[in-house]
Amino acid sequence: MREKVYKIWNSVMNAKHNPLRHIPDENVRHLVMQILAWMWCIMFSLWMGSIWVFGISAIVHALILAAITITVATFEVAKRKPSAFLVIKK
Repeated sequence: MREKVYKIWNSVMNAKHNPLRHIPDENVRHLVMQILAWMWCIMFSLWMGSIWVFGISAIVHALILAAITITVATFEVAKRKPSAFLVIKK
């Protein structure tokens, strides 16, 4: 059961496994995934019947995306310029 849930998750949420993998530009794939995510946030809030649900969902999604962006940026700096993390002693 766990394996089935994992495969279903990847088939929808992982751009390396879902049909978006055929889009050659990774940035475009990411943009399309973001647009789909926002569309589903809007649809969920309409289904729940509240614009408040959309507002909360949009804010939470934006915070999660910001956290992911900061993490990726930190990893990239660590990979490309590790000296940026050196502490200068006085």
